[in-house]
Amino acid sequence: MVEGGIAKADKTEFTECWRTTWKTPYIMRLAFSAGIGGLLFGYDTGVIAGALLFIKEDFDEVDKKTWLQSTIVSMAVAGAIVGAAVGGWINDRFGRRMSILIADVLFLIGAIVMAFAPAPWVVIVGRIFVGFGVGMASMTSPLYISEASPARIRGALVSTNGLLITGGQFFSYLINLAFVHTPGTWRWMLGVAGVPAIVQFVLMLSLPESPRWLYRKDRVAESRAILQRIYPAEEVEAEMEALRESVEAEKADEAIIGDSFGAKLKGAFANPVVRRGLAAGVTVQVAQQFVGINTVMYYSPSIVQFAGYASNSTAMALSLITSGLNAIGSIVSMMFVDRGHSCAQDRCIGVNHVFSKRYLSSVCAARDPKRSSLGLELHEVSQVRMWVRGVQPYAPGACVVLSDDMKATCHSKGRTYFKDGCPSKFGFLAIVFLGLYIVVYAPGMGTVPWIVNSEIYPLRYRGLGGGIAAVSNWVSNLIVSESFLSLTHALGSSGTFLLFAGFSTVGLFFIWLLVPETKGLQFEEVEKLLEAGYKPSLLRRRNKAKGADTA
Repeated sequence: MVEGGIAKADKTEFTECWRTTWKTPYIMRLAFSAGIGGLLFGYDTGVIAGALLFIKEDFDEVDKKTWLQSTIVSMAVAGAIVGAAVGGWINDRFGRRMSILIADVLFLIGAIVMAFAPAPWVVIVGRIFVGFGVGMASMTSPLYISEASPARIRGALVSTNGLLITGGQFFSYLINLAFVHTPGTWRWMLGVAGVPAIVQFVLMLSLPESPRWLYRKDRVAESRAILQRIYPAEEVEAEMEALRESVEAEKADEAIIGDSFGAKLKGAFANPVVRRGLAAGVTVQVAQQFVGINTVMYYSPSIVQFAGYASNSTAMALSLITSGLNAIGSIVSMMFVDRGHSCAQDRCIGVNHVFSKRYLSSVCAARDPKRSSLGLELHEVSQVRMWVRGVQPYAPGACVVLSDDMKATCHSKGRTYFKDGCPSKFGFLAIVFLGLYIVVYAPGMGTVPWIVNSEIYPLRYRGLGGGIAAVSNWVSNLIVSESFLSLTHALGSSGTFLLFAGFSTVGLFFIWLLVPETKGLQFEEVEKLLEAGYKPSLLRRRNKAKGADTA
């Protein structure tokens, strides 16, 4: 799970969810329509993994410049940071429904721009527009579902948004595979995102605004009318009363700490409980990204090619394993995360550094490091190893110079042209460990950071604290996704994943030091725990031992 959360919902709540939505289909219509935003979120963050392989084939400058490849991938993340920030203001000013409609327009514009892009910089512009939509959808879709759902099934319905995100990523890999042999390949892959955006836009036009937002804007009659369609008649008044109390409490908090962002930020950092909560919340969000998850989700086919699977279609087919396991992991975390959600945070350490050494610019498999049996001589050219032509014809497994002519020659002979990795009988291990990495990531670091951030802050600062932590997640995502390919050139793929393993170790230490276990605690108990100052049990025992020695 990436850049989103899965709300806690037990099995009883899911059972109740099915029962309630069966009786009141309007609720499912609301949740499904808004949930398409999660699907778009997942699709647009996942589709670039396969599309990038074909963008490199169409634009030589992209193929030759790893920073340009990284920029095409990461600009959606940069746009999402801006989209999330602006989306918060649009949500409050114009409503959740309007925010979703604007996000759909941005998705559609981005998809069209990318599909017809004549140059790499136009693809980047399209990715920025898509990023704006992703940022707005990441916060607005679950918010709308939460506020337009009955309280007893709210967690179950919101959690389906998280599932739709990972489902959207898996769907994007299927679409990539479907268009591999279609003229235009990557243009279709990126352009298809416009279809669900249009569908959601049309559906949302016929749906109401969030009842909570309407009540907050003193449109009480409209709010009541929506609640009457969601709740049984005998429950409407109770829900109206609960809504009134919630909105009044929110206004009272604004009167105490101020309505402006600056006043809220100042009040947050002046409060020791919030500061300690932010230390924990930001730590888990940054650690989530620096274990390298989005290098796997954004560059999975490229990583598979590093391991020696040269064919684009083969690389994308094998990458379905990672996206499929990620979706399955989301389902597992929805079912079991609350049974001990601080226990699974360290299991990705050491799993993500098993990929074969990458030979950066040449096709591979020369038999002798100095001279092949075919009379090919090894030369060093700009720190890049490549084989130059000798007197005998090339044989399968020979290393040859990297050029368009050589690529065409290989393809004309029906041979596979490797340029990003060496074919190896151990290449399958990369796929095995990629799958293992996802299996241990999804129910642990994939979900826990969002659960922690939903519980760790005092009520009046929960939105601000969660927002700061989410921004730290997006910024860390941007750093990792922008630097990944450059790191593989500088360190090799093995060195890069060893670096992520090191980050995982550092993250484990700070999580142990700063993040308390919140399982089974009420919000008030978490606040008291932070007020007293959290220390790991090992440090508490040492302090007690020193106190006893002093006495």
